[in-house]
Amino acid sequence: MTLLVNGERHQLELGTRRLVDVLRDDLGLLGTKLACGEGACGACAVLLDGRPVASCILLAAAAEGREVTTIEGLSSGIGAAVQEAFVAEDALQCGFCTPGQVVSATALLAATARPTREEIRVALAGNLCRCGAYPKLERAVLRAAGSGS
Repeated sequence: MTLLVNGERHQLELGTRRLVDVLRDDLGLLGTKLACGEGACGACAVLLDGRPVASCILLAAAAEGREVTTIEGLSSGIGAAVQEAFVAEDALQCGFCTPGQVVSATALLAATARPTREEIRVALAGNLCRCGAYPKLERAVLRAAGSGS
């Protein structure tokens, strides 16, 4: 099967494997983290056709013919602005949840250029941060949107 990941086509044997496993094990894209394995924590979030999904509960075959974007694919545009804002606002803490948070924030800003604080909270609700950096995460998304802190 063919997967389009970060703008590159990859011929892979997918079988019944999860997307997160294919991304990490076959493509070496280690930014996508595996934590809960149940789609509840957001560490494995990737964009599928521009929308955040939990790659730990998605069969890789379900992504065939669709555009998959991982944290590694967010090095320009909105994704880069989000990452810069995360650094500026110190919204990283341990960093484990950061890729999923950046993916979700990028999807939000692609859909809503100037989100409210409530819209940010809703968009990031599926991403758990064990360090409790939520206020910093919110400020980082506001900064990336150009709304200040």
